[in-house]
Amino acid sequence: MNKNDLVDRVAERVGLSKVMSSKAVEALLDAITGSLKSGSEVRLVGFGTFKVSRRKASEGRNPRTGEKIQIPASKVPKFRAGQGLRAAVN
Repeated sequence: MNKNDLVDRVAERVGLSKVMSSKAVEALLDAITGSLKSGSEVRLVGFGTFKVSRRKASEGRNPRTGEKIQIPASKVPKFRAGQGLRAAVN
């Protein structure tokens, strides 16, 4: 499923136009992104939790040359599925 498919499903389930459901999906994604940018986690009970995790700096190798390279520290988004989502998938 891609974003357009998600917009179509939301429009179908809620009875909104595709334009309105597209705005709703965009607003949801923007809210999650904004919250993660500010360092907060997003908990959707029954669905899961989005949070930002810190990755330490490390040393890697260039696969072409074998040369050592430094990989800088970074922040990465993570998602942990909630109990409801896990039960629905299994």
